[in-house]
Amino acid sequence: MNKLSRENLMSLEEYAEQRPAFRAEVIAHKKNRSVALGDAIRLLFEDAKTIQYQIQEMLRIERIFEKSGIEEELDAYNPLIPDGHNLKATMLIEYDNPAERKARLAELIGVEKVVYLQVEGFDKVHPITNEDLERETDEKTSSVHFLRFEFSNDMVAAWTRGEKVTVGVEHAHYQSGPDTLAANVHQALAADFAHTTTH
Repeated sequence: MNKLSRENLMSLEEYAEQRPAFRAEVIAHKKNRSVALGDAIRLLFEDAKTIQYQIQEMLRIERIFEKSGIEEELDAYNPLIPDGHNLKATMLIEYDNPAERKARLAELIGVEKVVYLQVEGFDKVHPITNEDLERETDEKTSSVHFLRFEFSNDMVAAWTRGEKVTVGVEHAHYQSGPDTLAANVHQALAADFAHTTTH
């Protein structure tokens, strides 16, 4: 469902020509898919376009043009595209100062599990986290996490008809929200549910 195949990708030569325009398009696209949680945590909700950009950049950097190599990248990145009943996000913990970053990452173990989205009238939805690999140790968490938020059909229906959605973090060392999703983000993410079928 809405996954990428080799046919969706540009060749290295074509991408070299299209890259400035495509990059500008993706940056503008991400503005409707980015949510700040306080001063230091940001969620970027992925979709086919953001993932295509990541794959194209990876192919460009690694100079990958063989079929097998391209398929490997598709297999690695396609799971980050939402399936129609969920949202998938990259969570970034951003501290510019290296010493502060080290100290905060030690305090924030488990923070990715206590992020939530809540559709008005329903329970909070906490994410399934880091299905690709473990991203924290006993000493610290990672600055990058991958989150999958699963929604019931009723939640999806409420979201897509415009019910309020709030987002927040409830961690002993980091609290944010509840903040109402901005209208542009609410609408952009509602489009991720477009393939949902009700049972």
